[in-house]
Amino acid sequence: MVTKIFPEINKVYFMETYTLIHILSGKGGIEVDFKNYYDWKDKVIYLEKGQYIKFQSENFVIRKIEFPSQEKFQNSEIRVLFKHLISLGYINLMECDDCQQYLSKTVFSDHTSTILDISSKQWFWQNPFHASKDEYQIIFDIKDVIDKEFSNHLSNQELVSFINSKGYNAQTLIRNKIGLSIKDLMGNKRLTESQREIAFTDKSIQEISFDLGYKDPAYFNRVFKNNVGQTPKDFRKNFDYENRDAFTQNIIELLKTHHEHERSLGFYADKMHVSVKTLSKKVKHKMNTSLGQLIRMELIHTAKTMLLEGEPVNVISQRLNFEEPNHFSRFFKHYVGVSPSDFKNKKYNL
Repeated sequence: MVTKIFPEINKVYFMETYTLIHILSGKGGIEVDFKNYYDWKDKVIYLEKGQYIKFQSENFVIRKIEFPSQEKFQNSEIRVLFKHLISLGYINLMECDDCQQYLSKTVFSDHTSTILDISSKQWFWQNPFHASKDEYQIIFDIKDVIDKEFSNHLSNQELVSFINSKGYNAQTLIRNKIGLSIKDLMGNKRLTESQREIAFTDKSIQEISFDLGYKDPAYFNRVFKNNVGQTPKDFRKNFDYENRDAFTQNIIELLKTHHEHERSLGFYADKMHVSVKTLSKKVKHKMNTSLGQLIRMELIHTAKTMLLEGEPVNVISQRLNFEEPNHFSRFFKHYVGVSPSDFKNKKYNL
């Protein structure tokens, strides 16, 4: 089923089945499973049943496609769209001509399964972890094991032994490609599920800790506070998804307005009336990234838009306040992976 939605600000939208969310327009942040993300216009997000999404400003317009048939998702290449390894994965429509063409023709068509094949091909082309398809097969097999076994009271060593019994010796692969250990992936899964249980159920903290494989509720409390910054009890008390996050909105608007000419963290700290250290900590806590990264993302987004509109490199360089066009080109290639000229002509193919 395909629907067009004008989502309410800070309303939690739960996914009842495998779902595609296409951000048609809108500025601001989104929240998925207790993590905040930024700059999602012209991106497609795939979410599983039970996940939620929240829009942190009131000007978003989205297309929502639900996939009622479950058979398609047994395909090992399709799962890369839904099994988010570290942060929220996405398909960038600005770099996927076939995706744009398909979605433009099927705005409200129920024949939507083809977009899954197109998107998975694009995901592998984007190759976010610089791995081969065979390596991704192992990585996502491990993710499947963690998703199934995270609450079974397994120690880290027992989990690794269990994974090895399936025919994998993946510790080094996971560490090299994702930058985390299997223990880290298990911990992240347990943390997300604990937040979900605390926020959306009436279970006691002790019951939640035991259900998620923690034998000692006091240890669970310490782990939760170290990662979230609040005790489970305080997190439940303070979780209010009807309360708009003014800080996030303010920093987003500042970046939109000033990123072309202002790179200094001090500039944004002054505008927010806080120190650079305080601003950096709040951005990291609330938006799951750094202020420097947000500035770079704005610059790259503007540069990509101008390139696709046919603007020459020297014009883009001048507008974005680079001293020389070659400085801009080096910056762009470093963070995007291709030169500006290659980006304009880039097509995905495998």
